[in-house]
Amino acid sequence: MMTTLIYSHSACFEHRPGPSHPESPERLKAVLSALQGPEFSSLEWRDAPMGTRDQVVLIHDPDFVDQVEHNVPKNGYVALDAGDTVMSPGSWEAVMRCVGAACAGVDAVMNREADNVFCATRPCGHHAEPDRAMGFCIFNQAAIAAAYAYEVHKLERVAVIDFDVHHGNGTQAAFYSRPELFYASSHQSPLYPGTGSKKETGVANNIVNVPLPPGCDSALFRSRIEAEMLPAIRQFNPELIIISAGFDAHHSDPLAGLNLQDDDYRWITEELMKIADETCQGRIVSILEGGYSLGGLASSTAAHVRALMSAHH
Repeated sequence: MMTTLIYSHSACFEHRPGPSHPESPERLKAVLSALQGPEFSSLEWRDAPMGTRDQVVLIHDPDFVDQVEHNVPKNGYVALDAGDTVMSPGSWEAVMRCVGAACAGVDAVMNREADNVFCATRPCGHHAEPDRAMGFCIFNQAAIAAAYAYEVHKLERVAVIDFDVHHGNGTQAAFYSRPELFYASSHQSPLYPGTGSKKETGVANNIVNVPLPPGCDSALFRSRIEAEMLPAIRQFNPELIIISAGFDAHHSDPLAGLNLQDDDYRWITEELMKIADETCQGRIVSILEGGYSLGGLASSTAAHVRALMSAHH
């Protein structure tokens, strides 16, 4: 009887981008407390290991990695971009635990230690491009996990599926010219960061963008995912599915304008699990991305993990 593994680490609370910053340590507290109820008692919890420089440079330029490491402040704050991607003294360990969790999650599902994995870590990663931090993101742990599966586990086709309300420009940039890596994203458009049009398809139709209009509700979301995203994932036939699990398309989120419900997160998780069962023995590694309403983040993460736990192998 296998299970769902959760990777997390207390160091992820120590990335502190500032008192009024929406990507706060309170987000992770909300997620962890939502996963403490009795229905989640069968989860197996593991401390996220430290990621390695070798893992990070699978996606990121070595000069950029050095720049981040050397810019971590001894105290106070350092901004890595025009101001919203900020590091504090604990940020290096936090982001390296994010990378370590994602790669350990890949190892765990590839080694059949778990049906699937959820990485309850922060900060998020999907806006981080190979050579720059942006949009609250420092290193792109979902993209790193995909490249790690390709390099270390010798997989030929790895998919990252992103339902965060913002387009994962960083993942798209890293995968655009790599046909073995597939990226599908649903996101509000127009919205930050402004990328993610349907015309952006990658070198081998390995990029699939599903831009959603402000106010998009459950019915429109599900019909667009069913028509545009799920068939493309099936056609790619992944050997591993990585989920960039952002919960900011939730109707209560303050930073965006979509109207998804908790049940939509259950639904898309179960649809991705069906594909994983068909193509890759159920192997899924899910990684926390955005979500800025603490209540909406907690309830939708619980719906997502509840679905992951329903895997039956």
